[in-house]
Amino acid sequence: MRPMPELGKGSVLRPAVGAPLSRCEQCGGYAYGGAPSCPACRDLVDGIVEAEWRSFLRSWDVGGDQETILAELVVDEPNRHDWRVVDAALDRLVCPDCGDRLSRGPTDCAACNLAHGFRYVAIETDRPGVPPGNEHAIRVNVSVVRRPQITSEQEVLARRLALPFFLIGLLPTRQEAQRMSALIKRSAPGQVRLIEQAMEELFLG
Repeated sequence: MRPMPELGKGSVLRPAVGAPLSRCEQCGGYAYGGAPSCPACRDLVDGIVEAEWRSFLRSWDVGGDQETILAELVVDEPNRHDWRVVDAALDRLVCPDCGDRLSRGPTDCAACNLAHGFRYVAIETDRPGVPPGNEHAIRVNVSVVRRPQITSEQEVLARRLALPFFLIGLLPTRQEAQRMSALIKRSAPGQVRLIEQAMEELFLG
């Protein structure tokens, strides 16, 4: 199990609404969009969750052994907490069946699948200036990128490449999303840059 980024090393903040897209120095794609295979992008995606957890800990003024207890309390009532707090809490608990982080285990782990389902009752609050549903899109894409084994490679590809655009506040219409999904299904393996260019045209015009 890969260790989580250390708490206290500084928050990794996600891009502001309307911010320009930036490139990842390691993978060359848009930052965040190379996860989970690019370590730098993977750390950025994890940082979305970790930054909110650090803020949550400060508000409760807890640390050390109390952190696990707090994580258990959060997971018991996911509907009362921001989705990033819930995801971070799950990362701090061990699945009793498979031994991985709770909700992040293999697809045949019943306990992880159950926890993964409950995470979606957490609170999703759109930021000012974004289309309704932008935060939901971010949290779904982050969830898929952080647990890629639950879906197809094409789905992971679509989710990870769209994530940088969602993070700066963009959201396609249903028709645009369907068109993009069809393009990805038709694309041959290795045509990541072509798909990225199509997303640029879709989101940025």
